[in-house]
Amino acid sequence: MKNKKTYIIDDDKISLKLMSLLISRNKFSEEINSFSNAQSALDELKKNCSDIENLPDIILLDLNMPVMDGWQFLDEFICLPIAKDISVFIVTSSINPVDIEMSKKYNMLKGYIMKPITAEKLKSMTNLIGVIS
Repeated sequence: MKNKKTYIIDDDKISLKLMSLLISRNKFSEEINSFSNAQSALDELKKNCSDIENLPDIILLDLNMPVMDGWQFLDEFICLPIAKDISVFIVTSSINPVDIEMSKKYNMLKGYIMKPITAEKLKSMTNLIGVIS
């Protein structure tokens, strides 16, 4: 599998920019779509549910956001009739044990990654999902 498209969902503009730069520099993904709120990302996913080419391979999801938090996004995401297996990683600054435990209840989650994202963490994600570079 080649990671063609990554969605980054984070309300912090600096985090969005830094993650985008790091992903580009490390050739983690060919295309990056950034969303400053989870509802916008969910709307895009709903629009493209059956269009595999326009769906991401990976979603990097922050938890603490206004409008719709990461948990609400995940609850909506699992109900979508998406025609593709999308790897979802939580990327957050939360070290709350409750959040870490809650993440285990979502089978589609591939990992819980602590910010800041690094080249090593991208490599670990790549290994977890078996992306061919």
